Amino acid sequence: MTDTDAFEAQRPRLTRLAYRMLGSVAEAQDAVQDAWLRWRRAGDDIADPAAWLVRTTTRLCIDRMRAAKSQRDAYRGPWLPEPLIEDLATDPVERAEDVSVAFLLALERLSPLERAVFLLHDVFEEDYAEVAETLGKSEPAVRQLATRARAHVKETRPRFTVSQEDAAKLAAAFMVAAAQGDMSALSAMLAQDAVMVTDGGGKRKAALRPLIGREDIVRLMEGLAWRGADGQPLSFRSVRINGYPGLIMVREDGPMTVAFQPGEGGKLAGIYMVRNPDKLGHVG
Repeated sequence: MTDTDAFEAQRPRLTRLAYRMLGSVAEAQDAVQDAWLRWRRAGDDIADPAAWLVRTTTRLCIDRMRAAKSQRDAYRGPWLPEPLIEDLATDPVERAEDVSVAFLLALERLSPLERAVFLLHDVFEEDYAEVAETLGKSEPAVRQLATRARAHVKETRPRFTVSQEDAAKLAAAFMVAAAQGDMSALSAMLAQDAVMVTDGGGKRKAALRPLIGREDIVRLMEGLAWRGADGQPLSFRSVRINGYPGLIMVREDGPMTVAFQPGEGGKLAGIYMVRNPDKLGHVG
């Protein structure tokens, strides 16, 4: 097997790891490309290529996270991960719960090291000794980091399952009601504690705070309907976004994505809209 073949065999796993670390498709691809360049320079002295590549990619992602902290702190409005798009016609590449918006937002509350430990051990199933070697930490320190991280993210794990078909029907019904301005129908589809987050990054119109609760969401949508905000989209198509049913919509000012998080009792638990053009360069 050539060096290129050995690297390409690991690329999908490295990209999945980097996306969960960074919350950005473009940043994940760049981190993996940086790992490739280091791989080429390392020569033939690597005993375990897979472990070396995971270790290198993880450290590159941690460096990127630390360097980007000031930019994230200054971000205007709510932050959402760059949408991970999958076509409905294909089988899901990722487990929905491991790339869901709710899960990635929970990871954002972790330090870079906590995030790396949690992902490597709990998601990618590496043992603590391997994780410790990757991060240059002792095994007891890694176990402590994992315990803290796990406590932060455990509440985001789904307590129930919803079929893709049922979730897609619920999302479609919500969009029909929104287009018709049927606020009673919209309200009936939302969980009492539903959340709606719109990420414009200060570059597109978006709410400057997350909307919490059914009434808060409906009031915003009533206001948008009354003002005729944005009008009808020029085009749209159904896709899977971070494991959720979703839409790519094209408006006069460019594309946006809408992801619908199904909740308990056939209700919507979350609606996540990305309008920041910097996060939509990969959206066709």
